[in-house]
Amino acid sequence: MPKLGLEQQIIDALEPLAAGRGIDVVDVEVVGASKAPCVRVRIDHASEDAPTISLDEVTAETGWISDALDELDPIPSSFTLEVSSPGMARPLRKPRDFARFAGQTVQVSLAPGEGRRRYTGTLLGIEGATVALECDGERVELALDDIRKCTIKPDFSASGASK
Repeated sequence: MPKLGLEQQIIDALEPLAAGRGIDVVDVEVVGASKAPCVRVRIDHASEDAPTISLDEVTAETGWISDALDELDPIPSSFTLEVSSPGMARPLRKPRDFARFAGQTVQVSLAPGEGRRRYTGTLLGIEGATVALECDGERVELALDDIRKCTIKPDFSASGASK
């Protein structure tokens, strides 16, 4: 899934540093006004066996992320840095994410083009550069490069809500 130039530049700068710390850069977004944007960096443990990153761990990792962005200086004006866990609606960006979270319900948005642009279904996995979903009982195959955004759809049905 291609990211915008600035976001990809930040990802490229952070990923080598994160790998050495056992951290995975899940996603980067640059949002808000161009004069003072917000840079959102979502991180988690690189190991699939590790629990989701804690708030204390996110706080501990924020320093090197801030230092790396200061050195990179990707935005000429001031910006706000937000570092967080991926959350329940975790974005899927890398091919290994599509393999790791097979079986989860996902929401997918495709790049502009002809035909359907949004899908919600069960992620079946990835083979090569093709992501497979089951939507409404049918298998749908999507080119990874055509996916603009994919997130896990949180399931609140077993949340213990009273009837």
